[in-house]
Amino acid sequence: MERHGDEVSVTEKEASNKTSPHGVRWVLGISLLAALIAMSLVWIIPALS
Repeated sequence: MERHGDEVSVTEKEASNKTSPHGVRWVLGISLLAALIAMSLVWIIPALS
């Protein structure tokens, strides 16, 4: 990070602070699957009766 008067200059890596934990992918995938199953059950169970 460099400072030029009132202006601050940062690199792309410093600005994004990119970290990609794999746990987030698992949570998103499992929650998507759970939502799909729940919505399917809400639709299928009344259709059977």
